[in-house]
Parts: sequence; structure tokens; C-alpha cells
Amino acid sequence: MATISASVDTFVGPITVTSDSRSIVRLEWSTSPEATDDSVLIPAEEAAASDPILAEAVAQLRAYFDGRLGDFDLPVDLGQVSNVARAVLTTLAEKVPAGTTVTYGQLAEASGTGIPARAVGGIMGLNPIPIIVPCHRVVAGDGLGGYSGGLPGHELETKRRLLEFEDALPQPLF
Repeated sequence: MATISASVDTFVGPITVTSDSRSIVRLEWSTSPEATDDSVLIPAEEAAASDPILAEAVAQLRAYFDGRLGDFDLPVDLGQVSNVARAVLTTLAEKVPAGTTVTYGQLAEASGTGIPARAVGGIMGLNPIPIIVPCHRVVAGDGLGGYSGGLPGHELETKRRLLEFEDALPQPLF
């Protein structure tokens, strides 16, 4: 199925959000705006005329980065992830609001999947829709943990900046 994308400039770099006209299917950081795979990249200002779901995603992303929105209300399609990954990512999106964090272990337990905390870290790396499905809010018990979002080479800096922005950066343990 063809998709359509729009880019939004943010304080953590330019991001491109992609819709299949039914749901948001991808969000990624880009160093240069260009279409990927079978997606058509349009200016964000033209999203409303092309795809109402994409237009709403652009509007909500702008509101989030302007500090007017904490949590997203968009239809998402996580694609070809396993049922366990889908359960973990859905739990994250539904139960970890802006301004809070959850540890990998807490999310594993809350998901009811029976997986270990380490597996949650791998699932966060598979998240096709970061920020909207807020994997930056998942931290290690003793620090930030990892992050695969953000511009190459700036992944943990991006996670830290997003958590600082949400006033949710965990305090040092010592």
C-alpha cells in the first residue's frame, strides 16, 4: 500500500511521519527530507489536503514540540511486530503518560507478557513510531538505558532532551 509522509522540524532534529491514510505507520529522524520506499513526501502544510490522518499527526507533533500536548491520540499501525512486541508497545502507549517514566522491568510486568526486562529493551528498538509510541519514557533501573531514536550519533542525547522537555528525566541514584 502506498504511503504519504511529511517532515516536521523539531528541537531534536527533523522528523518524518508516515501515514497509509488509515493510521500512522512510521516516524523517523531524517538528515535530509526525501521519500522512502513507496512513500511520497509532501510539505507538512499540504498534509490536510492529501491525508487527514497525516495532517492530524503533523498538528499533534507540532503541539507536542510546542509544549501544548503531552500524549498523542492517533491511530497507529505497528506493522509486522510480534504479538508480544505489540502488547508491550500498546501497554507503553496506553499506560505511560507524558511526564512519567517506566523501567524496562516495570513495563515487562505491566504488559502481562511474562518477558524479561532485557527483552523490553529489544522491543523498544523495534518501535516503528517513536515519540508517538513513547519509547523514550522507558528507562533502566539505574539510568537512561538505550535509545534508537534520534539522529545518528545523537540517540541518547535525544532521549535525554525528550525526557527533560517532559520534565521526566530520572534523578541520579547517588
